[in-house]
Amino acid sequence: MTGSTDVVTPSAGRDDRRGVAVRLQGLRRRFGAVPALDGLDLDLAPGELVALLGPSGCGKTTALRILAGLEDADSGRVLVDGIDATTVPANRRDMGMVFQSYSLFPHLTARENVEFGLRLRGRPAGERRERAGEMLDLVGIGSHAGRYPHQLSGGQQQRVALARALAIRPRVLLLDEPLSALDAKVRVQLRDEIRRIQIEVGTTTLLVTHDQEEALAVADRVGVMRAGRLEQVGTPAEVYLRPASAFVADFVGLSNRLQGRVSGTDVHVLGSRLPLIDPDAASAYDAAEVTALVRPESVEVVADETGAGRVLAASFLGATSRVTVALADDTLVVAQVDSSRLSDLAPGTAVEIRLRPAPVALGEQRAGR
Repeated sequence: MTGSTDVVTPSAGRDDRRGVAVRLQGLRRRFGAVPALDGLDLDLAPGELVALLGPSGCGKTTALRILAGLEDADSGRVLVDGIDATTVPANRRDMGMVFQSYSLFPHLTARENVEFGLRLRGRPAGERRERAGEMLDLVGIGSHAGRYPHQLSGGQQQRVALARALAIRPRVLLLDEPLSALDAKVRVQLRDEIRRIQIEVGTTTLLVTHDQEEALAVADRVGVMRAGRLEQVGTPAEVYLRPASAFVADFVGLSNRLQGRVSGTDVHVLGSRLPLIDPDAASAYDAAEVTALVRPESVEVVADETGAGRVLAASFLGATSRVTVALADDTLVVAQVDSSRLSDLAPGTAVEIRLRPAPVALGEQRAGR
């Protein structure tokens, strides 16, 4: 980074456990002919955890790296607590970062790794040791302080990396796909721990992930990105239940793509009349053949000997299961059901499909009027 060497420092009297506001304003970044960010605007409230979610190449990691000071934007600004940090070098932005690859020093113990940032800041040895112990206890591995990275599991190493990032009391915490290298069970455990710790510490946090479940589970708000732009920013419930576009509906959660016809502010699908999430857009589709995006939990499956559908497969997911039904016209419909019903919905069972009247988004228009 080039430019100002001012340090982004806390306001006088501010509690160092309190988060700060962050604003990404009009960020643009190109790599050759490819636009990684195309005028990105994003605000994080003090103490908020925002997750940037999207497919590979959508620009989410570029946005995080620009906030961290590891990349330069072609244009736009980064504001931290109202201060322009756009040209402040990475090592003076007072931010903690946790990477996917842990990035621990193999020749240092867990405690020494956590102390590293404090040592760079010239903190006394006693203070370093006390702070490292506090942070290792916070992430649940205080008993492993004397172990080296090769003596720790992947989840334990990532806890050390998180403790190291928090030890410096960062004003902003940046998490770059921090759980993607872990197995499924550890990933779920550690994501819940990260959320608990983030709430306890109160640090404004930006999480980058491609895992929709992870984003929905831990974030105060989720930003869904596509081709360098934000398609939607909202609470997990808003993004899932009221997607702003077909892309968001498809990317966040599973959707059935079912043929329907728009009538007024509703769409007729499989004999049911469903309200549209965006009734204002209905006029553009009135009487048109469209693709309705219907969530599996909005599909009801009823065993019926005279039903036109047949259960094709059932996937056990724990408390709930997914049942795939083939209709007479070869349309496949996925429903989410209580797992206690699986014995009545074995493959080959004749069933009737009913759709609950939950609002739906529209995919592409299938034909003109």
